[in-house]
Amino acid sequence: MMSKQIKKRRSNGEGGFTLVELLIASVVFMVGVVAVFQVVPASTQSNLRTRVDTSSVVIAQREMDQMVNQPLSNSSFTDTDGNVCSLGSSASPNTVVGSPLVQVGLFVKIDYSAAKTAGYNFQFTNPQNPSDGSYDVRWAVITQVNAGGSAVSKRFIIGAQRQVGPQILPPVSLDTWQQKTQ
Repeated sequence: MMSKQIKKRRSNGEGGFTLVELLIASVVFMVGVVAVFQVVPASTQSNLRTRVDTSSVVIAQREMDQMVNQPLSNSSFTDTDGNVCSLGSSASPNTVVGSPLVQVGLFVKIDYSAAKTAGYNFQFTNPQNPSDGSYDVRWAVITQVNAGGSAVSKRFIIGAQRQVGPQILPPVSLDTWQQKTQ
């Protein structure tokens, strides 16, 4: 009696997967695997870009914080890494001094296609991770003065760009004001 039921089921096509079904399932599986393999390099590149952007912002912000903490009368200072940094002066009011700038949409950024300006740039390499590459840090300063010729505010535009052999990564720029409180 059992063997008649088994034979009857098999003859009705209920015996399992056919070769065609197995081939279709394999093709669907392979399409999924290929899609995943194409996403992995893109996500790895995106992760690297995000890490570089974050490092650039941290380096630029760290330098900007040190500049903003200087008295408006200072024309230079030595930062915590030993770099001598020029801060502009009241002798050139309302003029961009330092690294050249470029307008990008509504934003002003450091022009990395221009030559470096002495006193307004340095190379930074992370001592905890030298394999991360070095960063080209540049800045410009615009000093506002009062009628007496004393500085009343300074605008700092600072950029950082990672240097990785022939690979050019876009720079990050920060922009802030330091104003004298009355």
